[in-house]
Amino acid sequence: MKKLLAICIVIILLVSLCSGCLEEEKKPNAKPVVDISNPSNGATVSSLVMISGSASDADGEEDLKQIEVRIDTGTWHKAQGTILWNFDWDTYDISDGLYTITVRAYDGKTYSKEQIITLQVDNPENVESESHKWALFIAAANFPEDNKSKLGNGGLYLAEEMVAYFIEQLQYATSNIILLFDDGWIRKDNGYGEKYKTLQERKHEYAITYGGATRENVERSLNHLINQSNQYRDSEVFIWIYNHGYGDLNNSLTGGKILKSSHIFIWDDIVSEKQLGKLLAPLKSTKVTLLVDACYCGGFADKTILNLPTSLLFRSGIPRLGRVVITGASKFRKGYASTTQGPLFTNLWFEGLVSGDADGFKQGFLKMGRPSLLRLFKDGKVSVEEAFYYARYKLRTDEDLKEFQSMEPQINDRYPAPGILLSRRGLILGED
Repeated sequence: MKKLLAICIVIILLVSLCSGCLEEEKKPNAKPVVDISNPSNGATVSSLVMISGSASDADGEEDLKQIEVRIDTGTWHKAQGTILWNFDWDTYDISDGLYTITVRAYDGKTYSKEQIITLQVDNPENVESESHKWALFIAAANFPEDNKSKLGNGGLYLAEEMVAYFIEQLQYATSNIILLFDDGWIRKDNGYGEKYKTLQERKHEYAITYGGATRENVERSLNHLINQSNQYRDSEVFIWIYNHGYGDLNNSLTGGKILKSSHIFIWDDIVSEKQLGKLLAPLKSTKVTLLVDACYCGGFADKTILNLPTSLLFRSGIPRLGRVVITGASKFRKGYASTTQGPLFTNLWFEGLVSGDADGFKQGFLKMGRPSLLRLFKDGKVSVEEAFYYARYKLRTDEDLKEFQSMEPQINDRYPAPGILLSRRGLILGED
């Protein structure tokens, strides 16, 4: 009797388990849902367009595998992210007109209902003759998962301050200014929290081009800037790049950079001095300012320390006729930044430029900077070189900045031409 009872119990358990499995198997898979939040349907767009939105799945957000985007009847492209997603669409070189954007989500089994919007591409025509000026600002400060390594949103805020100055005081056209930051998303808690809004969704004072500082976007934007500015003999180009540099923090003497190149991080990659040199090689403008602000970044100016040149093996190819290349630190030294105000050197350089306090500043010993003692060297204008020497002098003499003296920013001035005498004329931004 006991044996029979035990057999019955086992049979009941097996039936219950199988029944549960069958019920689980029969449960239908819920379709995911996807929405497009930006741009809005019917919007007019240009340059670099960040299409973004959200997605969900009733079976669990972890079931979302990918979001796919299609332009007109082209191929499907994988977007970045799932619950919050984005896709960068490069319209620099496509024809103006109406384009259909289709988005769908996939959970590994089923596609969502497609969401469709129509966008009007209207890229600006060639700018007026007095506006042959282009600027590109690149900052990717919050990519590390470790919050201790993040640099916050200060770089974005500083870049936008510079953008406003370039538009209001230097006559740069808004259509000629590009700002790339992080992956194109703003994160809460000054960059330390979750992403919640794209750069393009924010309210903007000026209609410049915003996007993520990804390798693809950096190369696209540089190519666009080069192609546009190369059409004019009087073009002016300003490029600013800020993030972590790459070096050995435990090596206080050289940062481990004697036989290595300078590098700077962008959002999803690292760019070396030689790689940037190759990207800038087609640039014809003879009025170029490049400011790189990162640790161990002196190699971008072909400098090591104390204004000493790098060896021929490590020349970047960036310094050329008509270019002023500035770095916020030497190849052997760390740079410093505030999470709310951005990199220290750029802040000092920009302060000298905007306030006019850098007017008349000269090279001094080993290009450490010194104020002019004679009025004749002050002309009411501040060149990018004077702003450099002002910042260098402040780092050396200001008691409040004493702990940052070791940065030793570097400059390679070849404007308007290389040579002690030929480079005496300063590069004045915005001057026709």
